Amino acid sequence: MNARIKIGILGGTFDPPHIGHLKLASHFAKVLHLDELLLIPSGEPWQKGLDITSAKIRFQLTEAAGIDLARAFLYLQIPTKIGIDRIEMDRSGPSYTIDTMQSLRARFGPQASLTWLMGADSLIQLPTWNSWRDLFQYMNFAVASRPHFDLATQISPEIEKLLETHEIHDPAALENSPAGLIYIDRSLSVDLSSTELRNRLKTSARGQIASEQIPAHTLEIITKLGLY
Repeated sequence: MNARIKIGILGGTFDPPHIGHLKLASHFAKVLHLDELLLIPSGEPWQKGLDITSAKIRFQLTEAAGIDLARAFLYLQIPTKIGIDRIEMDRSGPSYTIDTMQSLRARFGPQASLTWLMGADSLIQLPTWNSWRDLFQYMNFAVASRPHFDLATQISPEIEKLLETHEIHDPAALENSPAGLIYIDRSLSVDLSSTELRNRLKTSARGQIASEQIPAHTLEIITKLGLY
């Protein structure tokens, strides 16, 4: 019997990608025993407004972050393969997760475990996503807590009901299920604020931002191109 392939998906604007993204990816790659991790920069992030770096440059920044992530995987002895995927950039129109997941499900087949990786703040915003209820037909969710973010006090009745139906407490369940489950990892607390980093890059504090906050290869490109 063939083992079920396990794919993790970390999507986002990546404007810019930062260490929080890499910590999230590394943690879930290890916990979920992922065979492959896809970093997917959004093409047209419809919820982010117009003040967004071009998709071409964000893809370049994400590729650079992938180099540092691969080194982290090597150091941590995580065998997960890493891919930087153009699926949303190559599709015209707004980048809807539902379209991406339908394509990935067709690519990997009905039995693959597809798990979307996110922070707790994104889980709260899930009802604002296009066709969000349909997403559970195509993928699982692995959610990381965030510093100073109390999920219990900010959860909506809609999400609370969702968790009653879909939440599991053993991450191994995601490995054995193609879709439909939510796992909240409260042992991991990751700050995923690209907005804060962009704002700092626009101030005199720019020089104080180091590779502890932005992956070294990504920071090199930001500096070279004078971004933000």
